[in-house]
Amino acid sequence: MKPAAFDYIVPRTVPEAVEALGSADGRAQILAGGQSLILDMRLQRLRPELVVDINRIAGLDRMSTDGSTLRVGALVRHDAFVSARSVPGPLGALFARAAPHIAHPPIRSRGTMVGSFAWAHPASEWCAIGAALDADVELRGPEGRRAVPARDYFHGRHLTARRPDEMLTGVRFPLLGDSTGVGFIEHRRTHFCFAQVAVAAALTVRDGVISEARIGLVNCADRPVRAHAAEQVLIGAGAWASVDRRPLADGHPFARAGRIAAEQDAAPRPEPYADVEYKRHTVAVLVTRTLCQAVRDRRSRLAGPEGEPV
Repeated sequence: MKPAAFDYIVPRTVPEAVEALGSADGRAQILAGGQSLILDMRLQRLRPELVVDINRIAGLDRMSTDGSTLRVGALVRHDAFVSARSVPGPLGALFARAAPHIAHPPIRSRGTMVGSFAWAHPASEWCAIGAALDADVELRGPEGRRAVPARDYFHGRHLTARRPDEMLTGVRFPLLGDSTGVGFIEHRRTHFCFAQVAVAAALTVRDGVISEARIGLVNCADRPVRAHAAEQVLIGAGAWASVDRRPLADGHPFARAGRIAAEQDAAPRPEPYADVEYKRHTVAVLVTRTLCQAVRDRRSRLAGPEGEPV
């Protein structure tokens, strides 16, 4: 199939792009990487009357740190995060663990992180990380700028708080401190499929005890999920016990967190090759393993933290 006819504009500034969106009365789409948009247009699942190509807007391809936050501009490509050195500290390590799971190299070289937030697919790795870390989504519209926390931004599959006359200009993530360890594990049927389930985790460990836990679930509901119930099990738990053993004892906090994430936080939907029971089991296993990975990351990055033998 071929896309339906559409008009095409290449604005040079954000205000020009916003004006174009407002003139289209909700029938416009923004082109950044286009890795999802072009396919849906080709299959005529989307039939925009206007495509607004933002690739010539200066400054949207930049990342910057400001105090305790990282800002990612709307044109920063996926492959900018493949190296852990691209972003400071544990946040860079988390991005580097997730980035290779996003499609394959040609798509990573063109697609954008912020575009994933705009598209809001439940299987998006970046969206689940944003939900776990309470990222802020930056929007620009006729009424000016606004920032929407990730917990309020995602409304469902491809549904967000963005209004038709607004564009995403960036996403802000909190930088993670050196006492935080990170993990990311993904399960998919083949290398070229979307994730059936993936888990992102960030654990803050002080004096050998978990003081903060953040867990994001990929493709476990109609939107990215932060596993609040599972996180509560971990606060105050010892971090170092038995994380190198498999399987963990049923009573281990990480194993309990996995079961609670599967039973209480996740709301999976059946899909080909993965019914609900299968996906809940996968959530339990991956949460447990990702938490172990996060603790090992914390331990390896800081030699001998809090007296723990390395």
